[in-house]
Amino acid sequence: MPKKVIVGMSGGVDSSVAAYLLLKEGYDVEGLFMRNWDSMINNDIEGNPSTGDICPQEQDYNDALKVCDKLGIKLHRVDFIKEYWDDVFMYFLNELKKGRTPNPDLMCNKYIKFDLFIKEAKKLGADYVATGHYARISDGKLLRGIDPNKDQTYFLAQVPKENFKNVLFPIGNLTKPEVRKIASDIGLATASKKDSTGICFIGERNYQKFLHNYLKPNPGDIVDVETLKKVGTHTGLMNYTIGQRRNVGISGNLDKHYVVGKDVSKNILYVAFKEDNEYLYSDECTINNINFISDKRLKKCTARFRYRSKDVPVELEYISDDEIRVIYKGRCASVTPGQACVLYDEEECLGSGIIDKVYKNGEKLWYL
Repeated sequence: MPKKVIVGMSGGVDSSVAAYLLLKEGYDVEGLFMRNWDSMINNDIEGNPSTGDICPQEQDYNDALKVCDKLGIKLHRVDFIKEYWDDVFMYFLNELKKGRTPNPDLMCNKYIKFDLFIKEAKKLGADYVATGHYARISDGKLLRGIDPNKDQTYFLAQVPKENFKNVLFPIGNLTKPEVRKIASDIGLATASKKDSTGICFIGERNYQKFLHNYLKPNPGDIVDVETLKKVGTHTGLMNYTIGQRRNVGISGNLDKHYVVGKDVSKNILYVAFKEDNEYLYSDECTINNINFISDKRLKKCTARFRYRSKDVPVELEYISDDEIRVIYKGRCASVTPGQACVLYDEEECLGSGIIDKVYKNGEKLWYL
């Protein structure tokens, strides 16, 4: 009797091809679509309820249903709206209030896709669960996906190690063009569907206007970090991230000022002139909320401080079970509190922590 796999169907091409490949391998495959956000909250960019067009989440469900019908498999649907709000969205808002830059995708994978989803799949009799992530698992190790442009281990690095047991990543050995070709060759409705971008619950809407539905705008001074002179007015610290250049809110030379820090207590946004300004750089940080996927406790490895950033050689100092000092070999720009620091040993993802404090020359950056 074939083993049963429940595939997380998102309505995109990656999960569609994942389901197809598992069918080809002889598994008993069923799909499960997760509804994580209440479509009634799907406001337009002016903050008013959307009218007319079907909301993106419902379109995703319809696309997933088309794919499952084409493949001849059953599609289940489950609501995790309350849990998503409590564990992902509120985390996002609370981090913004602290002046930090959170990554909700990590928390979605930790609390929803690789926790609640797995529990729901087991209720459906699953021997395995699968998703369309670009990652690989081998001998209990989480490995990068083959496609360096799509590798998603960064977003999986907060998932507890035990939650990867009996998880399959069918497209981890493929590149994105290969995935699209497979979908096109077999006539899947999602073959040419555009990849989703940005934060899932905001989608294509205006980021600042969406946030203003939940966090009260609190304008304040923009201050040049070198001269300490006011150079503009910001629209609320939650609207900015370290390293940001566009839409900073300074008249004249807009593209030459970079966000380098925030002072939540004084409601000040610090900026610096020129891209190569020293105020953007640091040489070490501390991370907490530590999650190790590997049993290795290396003193030297590489780290990725943002999803699209390059690996940086680092040395690790284990301060406690939930705090590590990460020392860069060289200097890095825009290392940002609230973002994830993901650790690697070549192809293996060791785990991650959330960036807490940032240092240069042994001193905490006063403006960050």
